[in-house]
Parts: sequence; C-alpha cells; structure tokens
Amino acid sequence: MFGGKSFDTSKDIPDLSGKVILVTGGNAGLGQETILRLASRNPSKIYLAARTASKAQAAIKEIKKTVPNAPIEHLPLDLASFASIRSAAETFTSESSRLDLLVNNAGVMGTPYGLTKDGYEDQFGTNVMGHALLTRLLLPTLLKTAEEPNSDVRVVNLASIGHHMAPSGGVIFDQAALENYSTWRRYGQAKLSNILFARELARRYPTIKSVAVHPGIIMTNLYTPMQSNILSTFAVWLTRTMAPLLPGVMTSTEEGATNSLWAATAPADKVKSGQYYTPIAHASSGSRYAHDDGLAKKLWEYIDTELQKHGF
Repeated sequence: MFGGKSFDTSKDIPDLSGKVILVTGGNAGLGQETILRLASRNPSKIYLAARTASKAQAAIKEIKKTVPNAPIEHLPLDLASFASIRSAAETFTSESSRLDLLVNNAGVMGTPYGLTKDGYEDQFGTNVMGHALLTRLLLPTLLKTAEEPNSDVRVVNLASIGHHMAPSGGVIFDQAALENYSTWRRYGQAKLSNILFARELARRYPTIKSVAVHPGIIMTNLYTPMQSNILSTFAVWLTRTMAPLLPGVMTSTEEGATNSLWAATAPADKVKSGQYYTPIAHASSGSRYAHDDGLAKKLWEYIDTELQKHGF
C-alpha cells in the first residue's frame, strides 16, 4: 500500500465521450468522488446507483456545482435485496444498450451479524452477492459493448487490504456459521471474495477487463458502524493520529478514489485483467487466498448455485 505510481485525476483521465458508466454507492465518499472525476471527462451517461433517492439527489447536486452539465442519473439500488437489484438492472437495460464501465464501489463494513433479505450474512450479502448478481444481470450488455470496435469495457471491484483478515480457509460459505466469527473476519472474507470474483470474472470473460482495487485507508461513512465499539473507536482515533506520519495509510476521499479511477481509465495495456491493485497502480498478490484459483472457482460456483435458487 506504499509506493505505487502517480496518477493525476485532474489531468490523466482521458476523454470519455460516448461512454456509459455505472457506479454503485455513488451518493457519498469514494463513489461520489469517482463520479465527480469521471463526469468532468464528457461521458455520455453516468448512473449513480444508490438506495436512498434524497442522498443520491444531494450528491448529484453537489457534483454539478463543479460539473454543471454532468449527465448523471440516479438508479435506485439496494445491494442487500435481490429484488431491488433485479429492478435496477431492468431499468438500466431498458434505458441503455451499452455499458463501458461498471464500478462495484458500494459496501458495508464492521456491521453486527445479521442476514440480508435473501438470507446472506450482511457484509457478504451486500458486498459480494449483491455485486455479483448486479454484474451477472448486466453481463449481456457488457459483453455486447465489448464486441464493438475500439471498445474498452471494464469492471472495477472495490476490495480492501482488509481481505488479509479473512478466516482460515478464506471463505466460509455456511451463512449461519458466520455468526461465530468476528465482524472483522466476516469483513475480511467479503473483501477477499471481491478479489476472487474479479479474478474469476476475468478468466471466464476475457473480453472484459476485470480488476480489484484497494483504495487505501480512508475515513468514510463505512466507519460509522464501528463508533459504538470502544476499541474500534480507539483504533479509528489512532489511525487518524498516525496518518501524518504514515502517508498513504489514512488518505482523503479524493486520494482514495484515485486507484479506482486509475483502474477504470488508465491505458488498457497498463491494467491487467484479473489483477488486484493497491495504491496507486501497484500490482499485489494479496494474501495467499487472494490468488487461489481453486477458491475463486469454488466461490463462483457457490454464487451460481445460490442465484439459481433465487430464480436467476
């Protein structure tokens, strides 16, 4: 997470004319910053996918203070609900015949044990199953776009260095058994799964560039669930205190979005599909589980089976 390369988001993002972009969790933090930077480069359309309409509209209003003509539209999406994801995908595909860039940015972190509406541990269900279903439903559009001349279709998946906290074995597929693990083990396996999903997506669909990125450690609204925990609050305070001494550990939201923006827009020959990147543009092997092709395949097959159970 130290070192890396330079990428100036005010200068190095190329013109995006004609591109259609979808960013999940675009109503705040890294997602909003990502949309702001992309909007300034003339894309055809950006879909800001978020659960709460009022927050989405507030974010759009804020972005338009800087980019008045930003072509942004709110796409209602709750990643903890398969029904909401289906509706969002149907809305998108009814409005757009192409998708050049999908940024799976949204997520939850450090939440108490609980299950999504569809029966998955909250962090795994939202961060992994939700994005997996959304990506699958948008896959036909991504693949169609990839067939066009001079296309450059990418899926950027927000992971985390926190994937090192995954439990022994990497991924616990028994959702009920996850209640026996700490919130950070559960978070670790969710972020590990994001890396593995990106890796397997790249292997199965070579016309789409799929990568996973760690944004750095940024104080965003993801930290909110931790405030009730004294030790976690102390850890947040300590990280803030140490930030000036450890550049790149606690960065601003603007800096935190840079790695995603690099992965989304850097020259195609600089970004390797299936790779996990730490800031900025640093190819990392991650944990020993993060490059386990067998585990990536097992995760993909688990997701396939589960989605079939729900009629997808």
